[in-house]
Amino acid sequence: DVENDDQLYECPMCSLTCANIQILEEHVDLHLEEDSFSAGGNIRDLELAQWLQTEEDKQQKSEEEKREREEFKKLQRQYGLDNSGGYKQQFLKNMEREVDRGKMEPFEYHKRKADMMECLAFGIDDGKTKTSGVIEALCKYYQNENKDVRRVWLSAGVDHFHSSLGDRGWGCGYRNFQMLLSSLLQNSLYNDCLRDTTLIPSIPKIQSMIEDAWREGFDPHGASHFNNRLHGSKAWIGACEIYSLLTNLRIKCQIIDFHKPTGPMDTHPRLFEWILNYYSTDNEGGAKVVCTSKPPVYLQHQGHSRTIVGIEEKKNRTLCLLLFDPGCPSQEMQKLLKQNSDGTSLKLLRKFVGSLKEQQYQIVAVGGVLSLEEKTARCRASQVLTSEKIP
Repeated sequence: DVENDDQLYECPMCSLTCANIQILEEHVDLHLEEDSFSAGGNIRDLELAQWLQTEEDKQQKSEEEKREREEFKKLQRQYGLDNSGGYKQQFLKNMEREVDRGKMEPFEYHKRKADMMECLAFGIDDGKTKTSGVIEALCKYYQNENKDVRRVWLSAGVDHFHSSLGDRGWGCGYRNFQMLLSSLLQNSLYNDCLRDTTLIPSIPKIQSMIEDAWREGFDPHGASHFNNRLHGSKAWIGACEIYSLLTNLRIKCQIIDFHKPTGPMDTHPRLFEWILNYYSTDNEGGAKVVCTSKPPVYLQHQGHSRTIVGIEEKKNRTLCLLLFDPGCPSQEMQKLLKQNSDGTSLKLLRKFVGSLKEQQYQIVAVGGVLSLEEKTARCRASQVLTSEKIP
């Protein structure tokens, strides 16, 4: 309690009344210390929060970079760009596994190894995955078939090649090139272009041939994807590599890109129409079975490629492609050589519009020979664009 005539001092910060100035000063100093402590605490809390956020960002960035590295390595393994060896290494490794499992005798291992090394030295395919005579057998079958096929067009003789111990899982593009080449080698129009390629090349040789095309200047963008090297790898190839290889041999070809579905249920009827036009042009006669001089067509989609060797037109006007698949083993293909009357083995080859439902397809179609000037022009053009899109 204070006397009424004593002066009172009110705190400007909390309105507390003090009896004298000294008490007020001490009281105000306490306020200031509290404010200073509180402000300092806030600063320390902010610094701590910022530090924690920075550390969290670093951790997330590190984890993201690790995921990206792992994903990149996964893609490298998937596409054969992980320096894990190529055809020869995989062939030997798979044969060793067969020996370990008791599925192959050691003497057979050494014989097959010697045969493989000899073929690789000469750059030729060993022919052990080849099936010949299927096109001829199909001609005979269709001559006698009278149930539902109105007309059929077939490529000139095409040998089927399937993947072996050395390229299983990645060699489909190379095997399809072998199929295409087997037909071109039987066509005198291409004799001059192929005078240095009289036998079917091995997969490592095909890799070297693509590298030759890159060195000539074809498709530098695609070459950089492979670091300009295929030989000794298990790298997948696609339509652009086939185009570069053929054009470098002075074989006229084009890539056509069916970049989106053109029919219901994600189908590609325009692809079928294009193939029908390809085979039927210059073959408008009335024969039911037309054995054309047309080479087969390379067909690519995400993750796999096949070879189109013909097309059926049913009596109800629906279309059906005939495909050689490098994933189909010789034992199955040889069934086509003894085609029975009901054509059940043809299921291996037949693909209707509803069967091809990938989002995008590319084809490589051959159509003649290039002059040296045309080859040079196409090389320059490939440095910018190599495909035509079908809208």
